[in-house]
Amino acid sequence: MSNKTQSKTEARLRLLEAGARKAGVKLTHQRLEIFRELAATVEHPDVDTLFRAVQQRVPTVSVDTVYRTLWRLHDLGLVTTLGPQRDGVRFDANREPHHHYVCVRCGLVRDFESAAMSALRVPDAVKQLGSVADAQVEVRGVCKQCQTQRTSATPGRSKNPPRRGTRHE
Repeated sequence: MSNKTQSKTEARLRLLEAGARKAGVKLTHQRLEIFRELAATVEHPDVDTLFRAVQQRVPTVSVDTVYRTLWRLHDLGLVTTLGPQRDGVRFDANREPHHHYVCVRCGLVRDFESAAMSALRVPDAVKQLGSVADAQVEVRGVCKQCQTQRTSATPGRSKNPPRRGTRHE
């Protein structure tokens, strides 16, 4: 892990811990491990993926604990969700302004920054539906790894839906 990545992970972890502490949430060993895993990943994991990762270090953690912890963080405004996705809601601890690239084949999700996309105005038609708290762009396509594996398929028309827990860097 690079120093820059490690420093971002530590900053995210500190924000999660401080936000939870401020809200009076008890920082149990299991919750801290969930926070740590979520802060360290670039995968935007769903509940099951995060559960499997935390369970490797904390065998006593339950899916319910992970689920409740993530939604508590969401309710506190400490994480956002992406979705709804075919395989369930995915969580994102990166609260800096950013957008998402999503591979339509394997489900890979990666953050990217774009001043041009961040400067886009929300259309009046959307504002007529209600207030707008936030807007992010989600760019969908076929990642480089999937392109090299199957160059003949057309983006968006894959016969294979995104797979859960798929990871490639």
